[in-house]
Amino acid sequence: MDLTPSERDRLLLAAAADLARRRRARGLLLNVPEATAIIADSAAEAARDGLRLADAIEAGRSALTVADVLPGVPEVIDRVAVEAVFDDGTRLVVIPSPLGSGDGQGPGSILIDAPEETIGVPESSARVTVINTSTVPISVTSHFHFFEVNPRLSFDRATAYGMRLAIAAGTSVRFDPGASVEVALTPIGGDRVLIGFAGLVDGPLDAPGAKEQALERARATGYLGADA
Repeated sequence: MDLTPSERDRLLLAAAADLARRRRARGLLLNVPEATAIIADSAAEAARDGLRLADAIEAGRSALTVADVLPGVPEVIDRVAVEAVFDDGTRLVVIPSPLGSGDGQGPGSILIDAPEETIGVPESSARVTVINTSTVPISVTSHFHFFEVNPRLSFDRATAYGMRLAIAAGTSVRFDPGASVEVALTPIGGDRVLIGFAGLVDGPLDAPGAKEQALERARATGYLGADA
């Protein structure tokens, strides 16, 4: 049977979670890998069942309690992240404080005097208005090259070149059918070399002519907003 790397990873996670559940059923307290596997698997299965992102997060958060794990485990597992397949595509599910340990004052904690919703949100440098012209919801995760998102999303692609959503890592924005949403964008950091995504760039973002070539590919393949 030929499987993609992501399919193999999903089967490995399911097997690890099954083993952890059998150990818990025998009365054993779970260690970090075992607890993490159950939390991640619960969220991924919720997504597979057709639930929304918030429901998948809640499924992960409610999978275990402090009484199910060894001492110290809640302080170690401050969050769990897993890629899950939803009805509208694959998204990263981030589950904060899955064992209720999120008081932020454990050993080594960093206390931040800022509203929770602003923590980890980068400064924006551009804004675009996005219209979902499709008949299904479309979700875009934090670090996806926004220029290359679903071709049925209509917005100024040129402005979005080299940018990502200005939201916290691991979160996403959902665009419902027919909805018009203004989003903030921030430049992609690091070496600014993109491989994959929708294949419109596949190389250095700032190479001479790279933006023009990417816009030409987008126009040729029917991406809305590439002519803006």
